[in-house]
Amino acid sequence: MSQTVEIGTPAKRVGLHKVFAAFLKASLCSFGGGLVRARRVVVEQTAWMDEQEFAETLTLCQLMPGPNILGVAVCAGAKLRGTIAAITAVAGFILVPWTVGLSLGALVLQNAHVVVVRNILGGLSAAAAGLLIATGIRRLPPHRARPTALLFAGLAFVGMVFVKLPLLVVLLALALLSVAATAVGNTRT
Repeated sequence: MSQTVEIGTPAKRVGLHKVFAAFLKASLCSFGGGLVRARRVVVEQTAWMDEQEFAETLTLCQLMPGPNILGVAVCAGAKLRGTIAAITAVAGFILVPWTVGLSLGALVLQNAHVVVVRNILGGLSAAAAGLLIATGIRRLPPHRARPTALLFAGLAFVGMVFVKLPLLVVLLALALLSVAATAVGNTRT
């Protein structure tokens, strides 16, 4: 089903225009993040990666700073044709959102004193927070059988929302606690 693309193999060499177009399409067809669409393009439509490789790439990208989708674009591009395709994939993904975002940002900054603009931004902020909470809730069900994972998710929520700790403090503290909990759990078994 899936084909392996080797760097430098002329017969299987993917054109840079195809890499750019694939990630541009993923960017244009997604709203609020293109990870689902990028997976569809990279795994289902082009078979540049299989499902397992995409999952492993995404896991690696979640450990790295920056947006996961850009990490996936870099990894997919690098796999196909090296550095130039990695740059091309990222450029394809960010071209339109960056242009639109920069233009809208400049427009909003020029009109930040207008009450209607402030009200719109307040509404967008609430909607974004709601989407973030909904995404977190949707990601919890696979961890129902792991009470420790649910405990750490709850601790992260309490630390961020009620105690108002900075994200970095919560992440570092929970990372250390989870390593300790895993070590204790492994010594008991």
